[in-house]
Amino acid sequence: MARIRVGLLPSASFMVGNLPVPKYTDQEKTTFATDRETGAKLYTVTLFFMEDDRAEALKITVPETGLPNGIRPGVPVMPVELFATPWARIFNGSLSDGIAYRADRLDLVAPAAAGGTDKKAA
Repeated sequence: MARIRVGLLPSASFMVGNLPVPKYTDQEKTTFATDRETGAKLYTVTLFFMEDDRAEALKITVPETGLPNGIRPGVPVMPVELFATPWARIFNGSLSDGIAYRADRLDLVAPAAAGGTDKKAA
């Protein structure tokens, strides 16, 4: 399957839309999906992707080892080593297709300083 590295413009930003949700290999949700190389459990996180004049919700798969402490809805993050994999399958005579996104990790992005206030104790 062809993995395509996703190139982002400098104006690109991401915000967490939901808490990470475990991925499973079966519909009964009894077996965690794991990274083939490291064995780490895989999670799906919905990120709101904003770039120039557009915004989009993306579901991105991230290994448990790539999820930072403090991840929660509304927190700005940046996916590291983001790849897209196009997929298609026929089920019951109907074609389904899409793009699966995968990142090695999510880095927390510090919000820009507002108004230059200094919080040093006097």
